[in-house]
Amino acid sequence: MSKLFVPENYSSPLDIYKMQKAISFIKRTFQDSLSRALNLKRVSAPLFVTEGSGLNDNLNGTERPVSFDVPAVGECAEVVHSLAKWKRMALKEYHFYVGNGLYTDMNAIRRDEELDNIHSIYVDQWDWEKVITREERTLDYLIDTAQRIVDVICDTNEALHGEFPEHNVSLSRKMFAITSQQLEDMYPDMTSKEREDAITKEHRTVLIMQIGGKLRSGKPHDGRAPDYDDWQLNGDILFYNDVLGHALELSSMGIRVDAESLDRQLNERGCNERRSLPFHQKLLKNELPLTVGGGIGQSRLCMLMLGCAHIGEVQCSIWDKDTLEGCRSAGIRLL
Repeated sequence: MSKLFVPENYSSPLDIYKMQKAISFIKRTFQDSLSRALNLKRVSAPLFVTEGSGLNDNLNGTERPVSFDVPAVGECAEVVHSLAKWKRMALKEYHFYVGNGLYTDMNAIRRDEELDNIHSIYVDQWDWEKVITREERTLDYLIDTAQRIVDVICDTNEALHGEFPEHNVSLSRKMFAITSQQLEDMYPDMTSKEREDAITKEHRTVLIMQIGGKLRSGKPHDGRAPDYDDWQLNGDILFYNDVLGHALELSSMGIRVDAESLDRQLNERGCNERRSLPFHQKLLKNELPLTVGGGIGQSRLCMLMLGCAHIGEVQCSIWDKDTLEGCRSAGIRLL
C-alpha cells in the first residue's frame, strides 16, 4: 500500500515523448558536468556482490537485500543497495590517486521501501567516490564539495531551460549548511522530517551535516550504516520541492570512515561482528585510501527539475493498485 499525494490542479508538465527527451538531456548534461567539477572518471560497477564480502550497503540495518544463489560459484549473491563500500575498494584496485575519483550508474532494488511520491523499489543514482588526503577530512572540505554538486545541479537546470523553454522550475545555488544538532535545537518539537521541511522551505537549498549518531534528544536525525560515512563528516543535500511542498533529498554524501571512526561507530551501533569481513579488515588495517563520496538520485533529480509530482513519471517501476488508479484519475502519467 503506497501513500499518494496529488497536488491541487496538477498535470504532467510534458507529454511522454518530450519527457523522455528531457530525462535524457538531464542525465547526459549532469554527469558530464559532475565529472568535470569533481575530477571523476566513469567506471563499470556491479549489480550484485557476494553475500560474505561485506561490500553491500546495509543502509539502516533493517532492509532486506534481494539475494539469490549462484550454483556455478557455490555462493549467494545480493543485489546492491548502493555501492558505498565497493567504490572505495575500486579506487584502490584501479590505482586512483589523490584528487582523482570515479563515478558510475548504480541500479538497486529496495524491496522493503515504503512507496509514495518520491520512493520506489527501484533506485537509480550516480554513485561517486574520490581519493582525499587526511588533511581534507574536515567539514569545510565537505561543504565545499557539496556546493560544487549544487552548482552542477543548478547549471544543468539552467541548460534544461534553454533546451525546453516551457521548463520553469527555479533552483537556488546558495546552499545553507547546518548540523543535525543545530537543526534539532532550532526545532526541538518537530520530527526530523518536519525539521527538514522547515529549514529547506526557508533556505531552498540545504546541506544537513553530521547524520547517524544520537542527538541530545537520544535519537539520530536519520539512520546511517556505521561502516561507510564518518558520522561527524557527512551530510544530505536537500532542495525544496514546490510541487509537493516538501524538502527533497537529492544526495547523501560524506567523508568516509577511517580506522578510528570505524572502530568507534561499530562499537556505538553494536555491529562488531562486521570486523571480520574482508572490507572491514582492510579498513581497520589502513589498507584502503581515504575518500569522500556519495550518491545522487537520477530519478529524483529529473523529477525536481521537470516539476513532476511522482517519481513514476520519470522512471519505470511497479506500483500498487491504489496508486495506479489514483494517478490515472489525477492525470499523473506513470511510465
